[in-house]
Amino acid sequence: MQGKLIIVCAPSGSGKTTIVRAILPHLPQLEFSVSACSRPPRQGEISGKDYYFLSTEDFTKKIEADAFLEWEEVYPGSFYGTLRSEVDRIWKKGHHVIFDVDVIGGLNIKKQFPENSLALFIMPPSIDELRKRLEGRGTENSESLQKRISKAEYELGFADDFDLKIVNDNLEKAIIQTRETIEAFLS
Repeated sequence: MQGKLIIVCAPSGSGKTTIVRAILPHLPQLEFSVSACSRPPRQGEISGKDYYFLSTEDFTKKIEADAFLEWEEVYPGSFYGTLRSEVDRIWKKGHHVIFDVDVIGGLNIKKQFPENSLALFIMPPSIDELRKRLEGRGTENSESLQKRISKAEYELGFADDFDLKIVNDNLEKAIIQTRETIEAFLS
């Protein structure tokens, strides 16, 4: 079975992961696609649940073996991607796939599956609000924070390439809008 693909993208700190986690219990026909990355786990992250944590060497070997549906070097030496085997695993179970991926990666998936994918872009209310959210995480130093803000400004330029933009200025409202949009697409 080739199921449908729900692609949820946003600049880091826009709330995409929170939104995806909130809707998954209400949409049992969807299964989360766990991405692979070459960074070490953050505190509390579990390999195979949050990400498949690979060494940079293992990640590049998988790139050479064409094991990824999409991948990107998000920051120098920092790779993220979606393993083809992950999508196949979910489809074999008869489920649809939901992705929480980088903006460029999401657009690459959409290009490969234009007929059976829905691409959603979660917008932060503003760059200032995005900066506050990222600072509130307590995971960024000033250099990494500035990298994320610069990348967010770049990624916002791709918002119009998505099927729908959802502004996350009110989390509950954004969750409801995302869930209703996905339910309509799947039915």
